[in-house]
Amino acid sequence: MTILLSYVPSEPGDAAAPVAIAEAAAHGVPLVIVNALRGGALVDSHAASDEALTTLVEQARAAGVDATVERPENSDIVEAILELAEKDDVSTIVIGVRHRSPVGKLLLGSVAQRVILEAPCAVLAVKPQA
Repeated sequence: MTILLSYVPSEPGDAAAPVAIAEAAAHGVPLVIVNALRGGALVDSHAASDEALTTLVEQARAAGVDATVERPENSDIVEAILELAEKDDVSTIVIGVRHRSPVGKLLLGSVAQRVILEAPCAVLAVKPQA
């Protein structure tokens, strides 16, 4: 089994990261940090820097967790996350969430909502503290 962290460099992503590390440490399983990118996009706000991802791996290793990074490119980010979840025998996906207006959900969709509804495993949704 594995814990998968769907990481985006944002307040929700930064809230989800320590929770994912703690889950992996508590269960004694590896952590896969996924920073999925939209294939073909010239600029992607979901892209995490190499330094940020290295820092997450170092934090996981300091907690005794074996951590790796995956950066799949796919026009459908949810599809990329779910494919990795199946490939890596993931028991839990940890994802950061934020409040969105009904209009925002209608116009832009919600990666977190789709992951929660379509995942083949448990999903732990983490929101930043208010």
